[in-house]
Amino acid sequence: MSNHDTKLNIGINGAAGRMGRTLISTCIEDEMLRLTTAIEHPGHDALGIDAGVLVGIPPLDVPITDNLAASKCDVFIDFTRPQVTLSNLSICRKASIAMVIGTTGFSDQEKDQIAEAARDIPIVLAPNMSVGVTLGLKLAEIAARTLGNEVDIEIIEAHHRRKVDAPSGTALGFGKVIADTLDLDLATCAIYGREGQTGERDRKTIGFATIRAGDIVGEHTVMFVSAGERIEITHRASSREIFARGALRAARWIADKTSGLFDMRDVLGLQSKT
Repeated sequence: MSNHDTKLNIGINGAAGRMGRTLISTCIEDEMLRLTTAIEHPGHDALGIDAGVLVGIPPLDVPITDNLAASKCDVFIDFTRPQVTLSNLSICRKASIAMVIGTTGFSDQEKDQIAEAARDIPIVLAPNMSVGVTLGLKLAEIAARTLGNEVDIEIIEAHHRRKVDAPSGTALGFGKVIADTLDLDLATCAIYGREGQTGERDRKTIGFATIRAGDIVGEHTVMFVSAGERIEITHRASSREIFARGALRAARWIADKTSGLFDMRDVLGLQSKT
């Protein structure tokens, strides 16, 4: 972004997908942003189509391309799949392009690759870009700190039938926040589904249940349950627009950073002060 240009140049990956189209539509409504890059994978039917035409508006002079390396953007937004995102991460790192990553399903090793790249470029990595979910994560942290090990904790999530990873990155995000607050290791305390003679529940575990059905955009409920009472923190998404708005808010926030790995709690100023 030049000193004489107040608009931030935005690149979007997976432009022809449901999330990509939503990001394009939301981006062009924001007076602070300019869509300059729209990416799809090689061989995709949408290559060459103008991004505006793709979402049903007049042309934007931004053709869908498969060449991120030749693009010009200040922040690149990627909601695709781990291997695709990591490939783009390498390109952005070399070109000093900031990234907002909403992709889920990364392994610990892949997360380490992202953290390594963040030494050179600023990155917002969040399994869910919703402002409401980010607030929910903070509420879950407060509940865990207040209730401690006096409650059973269960996380239930539901998504559309096309989602390929489970539990959702957001559900795991809730689990990690709670585990960290209680000084637990999510890798060893998580229970992913139950069947048969499971024995009595261990209070120092966090249970996960997954639903995949129809066109559910995204629903998450965290339950803190003790004898005689139950506290639930629930977030329901009815439109992908909330994720797009959050991602673009993250893009505006990260634009003046030079490096570092952040999440949506940083963007919203909700990180715990230590």
